[in-house]
Amino acid sequence: QVQLVESGGGLVQAGGSLRLSCAVSGIIFRFNTMGWYRQAPGKQRELVAKITSSGSTNYYVDSVKGRFTISRDNAKNTVYLQMNSLKPEDTAVYYCNIPPVLNDYWGQGTQVTVSS
Repeated sequence: QVQLVESGGGLVQAGGSLRLSCAVSGIIFRFNTMGWYRQAPGKQRELVAKITSSGSTNYYVDSVKGRFTISRDNAKNTVYLQMNSLKPEDTAVYYCNIPPVLNDYWGQGTQVTVSS
């Protein structure tokens, strides 16, 4: 009964910023590592960032290092992705999930489109 509800996507010009949110229920959120993933048309889904349960250790794929920041608010059962200096190649549907994703359950995602 895990529920993952992403929001915050939209259309932005290159160089702009967006902040994505993911509201999580059905798990003891504070005990789980959380991740953000993205999938562009015709490409495999990739892990973009993840954050440990305490928020003390973060991971970022090389292509977003220095531009994206993952954070969480355990009191609100919410994980965030701050996306700065956006590039057209960041265009994708963004999803949150609990890594490793073993049952292939995903929320609806949120579309991020970066125009040049």
